[in-house]
Amino acid sequence: MADSSATTSFNHNKHLKEQFVSNLSGSSLLDIFSLALVIPVIVLIRRAIGLNYVSGSIISQRSSKKDDSDSATAKSSSSYMVSVAVDFLFIVVPILFVHTVLSEYVHKLALSLTFFLLFCMLVKRYNIFLSSGSGQPRDTVRKSISSFRVVMMIITCVCILAVDFKIFPRKYAKTETYGTSWMDLGVGSFVVANALVSRHARNVYSGGWKTALQSTCPLILLGFARLVSTTGVDYQVHVGEYGVHWNFFFTLAAISLLTSAINIHPQYCGILGLSILTGYQIFLVQGLNKYLLSDVRGLDIISENKEGVFSIFGYMSMYLIGVQLSYQLFFKNNSCSSHRDQQTRKEVCAISVVLWLLTLVLNQHVEQVSRRMCNMAYVMLVLAVTFEVLAIFMLSEFVPGSNFTALEAAFDQNLLASFLLANLLTGLVNLSFDTLFASSNQALAILLLYAFVLCLFTGLAKFYNFRLKFW
Repeated sequence: MADSSATTSFNHNKHLKEQFVSNLSGSSLLDIFSLALVIPVIVLIRRAIGLNYVSGSIISQRSSKKDDSDSATAKSSSSYMVSVAVDFLFIVVPILFVHTVLSEYVHKLALSLTFFLLFCMLVKRYNIFLSSGSGQPRDTVRKSISSFRVVMMIITCVCILAVDFKIFPRKYAKTETYGTSWMDLGVGSFVVANALVSRHARNVYSGGWKTALQSTCPLILLGFARLVSTTGVDYQVHVGEYGVHWNFFFTLAAISLLTSAINIHPQYCGILGLSILTGYQIFLVQGLNKYLLSDVRGLDIISENKEGVFSIFGYMSMYLIGVQLSYQLFFKNNSCSSHRDQQTRKEVCAISVVLWLLTLVLNQHVEQVSRRMCNMAYVMLVLAVTFEVLAIFMLSEFVPGSNFTALEAAFDQNLLASFLLANLLTGLVNLSFDTLFASSNQALAILLLYAFVLCLFTGLAKFYNFRLKFW
């Protein structure tokens, strides 16, 4: 019977792949800080290079007179796809290399690229002094949120496949119990990204439970779809990550439902979030952490999914803190004056520094960072990295070039669709190729092709104005 099941399995190396991403301890906080610095700097340097897609409305170009509509569309599509290809070469490829072949040089890259970006900023400042024109219109600091969400998605899409290859450093893969790693930030970054642009942060009535259920149903369906599909094809799943049945989509759905029941002003959400987080942390250090990190599981549904269920307290607290910070920084004052933008930049930088200091103190004196439990140190680390990236993107006004590249705009329009496509492509690669035994050259080739296909379809979706939206 064992031989028969082995021959019919879709995933012959399932247990080897699960062991490959198990029992890892992560990297240093300096590595996390350096990666959070170098990625947005890469994007800003791409903007400074230029060669961006400059056009009016794509739709208006394609809806002109019938006689020349085909030629106009062809010309517009060629220009657009060339720009997307350039973005791929100068944004996605460097991000992929930083996570693979250049991972050992991340600290040096962070320093050198930061100095180069500062040089570009000085060049722009010098040109402004010499020029009498007003230049490009300035964008508000809120654009930084979109940039953060796009970069977070690109990194996630790269890492979810790269982690299955040996070319991806094990120190960046998810930790088993305690420790800090780059991939540990994934689900937390999604939660904060949702909080920053939520209706709650904008102080807009969300519609109550009915609207919450409508918006959450797609996430629940995606959660069950992932559960059924991974079970059906015998796909590798590390149980210690969320539990036996739980997954990323269920976490997002639970947060959406629970926070929709909290009908308080956004300026008080952070206080409530900190209160919940403090109480949760007290329970953790009193013994709950031993239960959550234990390999022993009962037969009840909560025990089988204890990591996913109990970590909701941490993620909900993270979401509420993100709501208040976003409201105070970006939505409380609708003024878009230069003085207000400058003040917001200073506040974001200060918050990032404070959050990093809190992370260091909590990690050293309370409890080490643990993504598996979503404890207080982990919440502060995710927020610290988020505001570090936001602070860097807020420098875009001082960097030559446009505010948004074509590829960024494409991902921004279809964040969910690009994530689902990345998951589908990742599954197909894992089921059709033995990633564990791939050489470095093979792994790099597969990852580059995978990233190119993902960017190609995302770019085409933007060009033809396709948007996947469930609510």
